[in-house]
Amino acid sequence: MLTKEEIINSLNPEQGEAAKTLHGPVLVLAGAGTGKTRVITYRIAYMLASGIMGEEILGLTFTNKAANEMRERLSDLVGADLAKKVTLGTFHSFCISVLRKEISKLGYLPTFTIADASDQQGLFKQAAAEIGHNKLIDDNLSLLSNRISLWKNQLWSVEDAQNYALNDFDAMAAKLYQSYQNLLEMQNMVDFDDMIMLVYRIFSEKPEVLEHYQNRFRYLLVDEYQDTNAAQFRLVEMLAGKNCNLCVVGDDDQSIYGWRGADVGNILDFPKIFPGTKEIKLEQNYRSTNKILHAANAVIATNTNRHSKNLWSKLGDGENIKVVVTQNGEKEAEFIATMISQMMAENPKLTYSDFAILYRSNHLSRQLELGLRNVSIPYILVGGQEFFKRKEIKDAVAYLKVLINPYDNQNLLRILPTPPRGLAQKAVDKLKEMQNREHGSMLKFMGTEEFLGAVPKKGANEAANLVRVYREAKEYFAEPGNLAAKIKHFLTEVGYLNGLQAIYKDLEDAKNRRENVDEFINAVAQFEAKSEEAVTLAQYLESFALLEETDKNDDKSTQEGGVILSTVHASKGLEFPIVFLVALERNIFPHERSIEEGSLDEEMRLFYVAITRAKKELFITRAQERFIRGMKKISLPSPFLEKLPAKIVEKAKAEDLIKPLTEEAVDDAFAKIFQILND
Repeated sequence: MLTKEEIINSLNPEQGEAAKTLHGPVLVLAGAGTGKTRVITYRIAYMLASGIMGEEILGLTFTNKAANEMRERLSDLVGADLAKKVTLGTFHSFCISVLRKEISKLGYLPTFTIADASDQQGLFKQAAAEIGHNKLIDDNLSLLSNRISLWKNQLWSVEDAQNYALNDFDAMAAKLYQSYQNLLEMQNMVDFDDMIMLVYRIFSEKPEVLEHYQNRFRYLLVDEYQDTNAAQFRLVEMLAGKNCNLCVVGDDDQSIYGWRGADVGNILDFPKIFPGTKEIKLEQNYRSTNKILHAANAVIATNTNRHSKNLWSKLGDGENIKVVVTQNGEKEAEFIATMISQMMAENPKLTYSDFAILYRSNHLSRQLELGLRNVSIPYILVGGQEFFKRKEIKDAVAYLKVLINPYDNQNLLRILPTPPRGLAQKAVDKLKEMQNREHGSMLKFMGTEEFLGAVPKKGANEAANLVRVYREAKEYFAEPGNLAAKIKHFLTEVGYLNGLQAIYKDLEDAKNRRENVDEFINAVAQFEAKSEEAVTLAQYLESFALLEETDKNDDKSTQEGGVILSTVHASKGLEFPIVFLVALERNIFPHERSIEEGSLDEEMRLFYVAITRAKKELFITRAQERFIRGMKKISLPSPFLEKLPAKIVEKAKAEDLIKPLTEEAVDDAFAKIFQILND
């Protein structure tokens, strides 16, 4: 384990100050690429070296990936045994751990399950049906559910939503909120927004519980603080308590999630909210050249409501930023593909994964993909369909959720016809009738004489068998360990694995989906192998749900040898030697909605994030015309381009930068492609 002196000597002066200031509120303003994760992990190491117990430290962040990276770095500094005593995790994982112990105080069972996106969609449809379909609901169900999510993130109860409804839309959303929440509670389920809201309720209503957690976690760190919403802020404030040994790390200039409830005011007003705050700025950038940073500083300086920072680097001035104009979107994609080929031909050390193409909105990827395909450049689309989102995986997980929580009627109804069991709509209607009358578990109802006598014989036999399998599985899943083998046995017994061909009639399709389910079971085995203790099904499903919500991008996506295509939002936290930022045009970047609403600050922060992804070279492109909603339209340059310092910008037409490729360069480029394909 490093000594305190060794820890401080490993950091620059500002990082060292952040690491050794242990008591009272501390605001670390960590500009892009300034070593944020390093500061957090070294600060924890300094705490441990100062005699603070690991069990007293709680670190909260937003993704499992970030939490795991911190734990790995901390283990390298202090050893795995000491590192594991520190609680590091996401807001959601921390809240789940609290709820498993305390949720019974709110009338839930500790065996609650987490409603994922598909569960929520089904529940909202059911809630809409219960309050009576109408045009306002049917046409706006997605908007209504988003409104409810934002209310929960603001800690609004159903009663708050009803009392503060200002129009028919809000009144209908409040009515839907009540019906939806009733369905969740009836099925012993919580959604992602509930996790923090319910912990807040427990802490508010049971002060002795809050005091327990305040005494346990005397030192609190929060990563990416600029992304916190109202509920997360209140949770942090409550946990910090009167001692307020609270260190938050973030960058208001990278607050880009306002559309999902993040409140940049939490970091802007931190010194006012927590009097006596020590403010530390990290401005030395370890990622980018100074010309890129000069552009980023100039751009973000036009936002007036911010903590001032000035990024700088020891990596030299670097290349000018190139702003390239093309005739249209097709030519833009063609230019980028050609430029990548040309740069790789000129520099054999470059690989395709050194390049990223960033865009404001997902729809822009189509033309870019075509441009890369036309010249056989491999690419990886960040944020494409995740493995765990596939239907056959979601169905397998639904079977397991019902095993953990027999009140999860939503998932029971999902699995009844998967595979077909002779339980048609009449059987479903009977279950709903019994559930409405007795408010219990549909799985339990399926084993009753009333239900079995009301459905055809084949369906009755299948239902009785399903209830039997669940009853037996409850026994052998009771003990932790050997989870992958148990899951495979269970999915076979319930008829799912061997029933895939009945669901997907095409033999090849069924075979591929079976392989995917087998791979899911492999994922369970890998999860077990990484765990130091025997794993329960509840623990795995909890991990699965949190992974699905927070870790959208596969870590491998930036390591597989292809050009990265990504929205700017999804690129936050990533870095690339060479970045192409496309479609810097009015109504695209900034987005037309922001222009209409006069809310350009967050768009400017998004532009700043895009610029600071580049390490060595940055190309910014725009087209003179582009197809918009099926019509060819003249494109005006983005007003953001005017914010770039003229002395570090080279303006050019695409054809001015393209050089004729020699035959040797073409052969080299194809050789690289074939090498990637063979690998």
